[in-house]
Amino acid sequence: QVQLVESGGGLVLAGDSLRLSCAASGRRFSTYSVGWFRQAPGKEREFVTAIDSSDGSTRYANSVKGRFTISRDNAKNTVYLQMNSLKPEDTAVYYCVADLDLGQVMRRRYNYWGQGTQVTVSS
Repeated sequence: QVQLVESGGGLVLAGDSLRLSCAASGRRFSTYSVGWFRQAPGKEREFVTAIDSSDGSTRYANSVKGRFTISRDNAKNTVYLQMNSLKPEDTAVYYCVADLDLGQVMRRRYNYWGQGTQVTVSS
């Protein structure tokens, strides 16, 4: 069992940066692949980024590539999402998700997810 708690959201101006954190509790968090999804009002939840547990490889949506960076600190049971050059279209609730299989994360069939943190980017 894994519990995920996101933090770090807020209201920022376009061009600013934010760092989201996903703190996990539970055993063997290092064996879980972790992803971030986001959902804007009236839109479907969309994939943002993910990091594989086995080799640390990462995946990014084209819309955030070059601006967002996912990383993890297994000693702290935490995954981070560094978001730079934020745009108004990045406004959404950001969710941290986890699963033993990166493929399940990518296919939106993850077993664990947090409550989300709101990111609002004003122009």
